[in-house]
Amino acid sequence: MSQPGLLVRLVVTDPVRRRGLAAMLAAVGHTVADEAADVVLCDLLPGSLPPPESEAPVLALTDGKAPEFLAGVLPRKVAQDQLDAGLRAVAAGLVVRQAGSAPVSGFRAADDLPPLTPREMEVLSLVGQGMTNKAAARRLGISVHTVKFHLEALFAKLDATSRAEAVAKGLRGGAIEL
Repeated sequence: MSQPGLLVRLVVTDPVRRRGLAAMLAAVGHTVADEAADVVLCDLLPGSLPPPESEAPVLALTDGKAPEFLAGVLPRKVAQDQLDAGLRAVAAGLVVRQAGSAPVSGFRAADDLPPLTPREMEVLSLVGQGMTNKAAARRLGISVHTVKFHLEALFAKLDATSRAEAVAKGLRGGAIEL
């Protein structure tokens, strides 16, 4: 069962780039909207400014430095699946940064997180991608019971009460990346 698509407002000045991004969005089930969007997708060229404040979170595509207040930042040459994951993450209230970027100020460093086992990080990453326990178990070749065991350990280590909170803390601490 696929997830429902998002309403995405595009802030793109180049008409060719706009059509290309609109096609990528349509291919993964999202709809381009002018108002009442779930997420704003902004194509930030070097030296340009992000859109004025919006009620929807902003995911910026840029190859340069982006303001830290944006909910998400990905490179302009983003793959379709990465764009989809980034849009869904910022719509869910998560912070998205490309791999290797500086940590977001105000968030803990990975050194501040309790040590997670490699399997716990795998489970947390798959949960962050929206997988169910059953799907994560299939992907990892383990039982659903074992996935639940790892999630309980993660909840305790991260002091989280839900899957979303555990993923958010893992992302903010740098333990996982989407």
